[in-house]
Amino acid sequence: MKTPRLQRLRRGISLIEVMVVLVLFSFGLLGLVGLQAKALQVSVNAEDSTRAALLASELATAMWTNNTANLPAAAITAWQTRVANATAAGLPGGTGAVAVTGNVARITITWVPTGTPAGTENRYITEVLIP
Repeated sequence: MKTPRLQRLRRGISLIEVMVVLVLFSFGLLGLVGLQAKALQVSVNAEDSTRAALLASELATAMWTNNTANLPAAAITAWQTRVANATAAGLPGGTGAVAVTGNVARITITWVPTGTPAGTENRYITEVLIP
């Protein structure tokens, strides 16, 4: 026959086991939340990189269409405005620059990824040769 003291001890040990399981489960959930936040940040950065490539391709297409690397200043200014407008398919803190040397245009797009420390920026550079 079990004594009441032994039964209380067993109940106490079971309570400790449940508490340990809850702590371990909580750490696991916190790890999953952190992993989800990191995955979301990587996804946003990939989307920004893709958008930068599309914006550079847009300007390169205009150069190919006009058969010149020297586009009118109004076209470049309109493109730079689109790059800077993050709410309308642009980039956060985005700037666009074009340097033309002969028939080669160097298109540079820089932006500040969301949720990164100040002074951090990404850059996308492409060169277009117009024969």
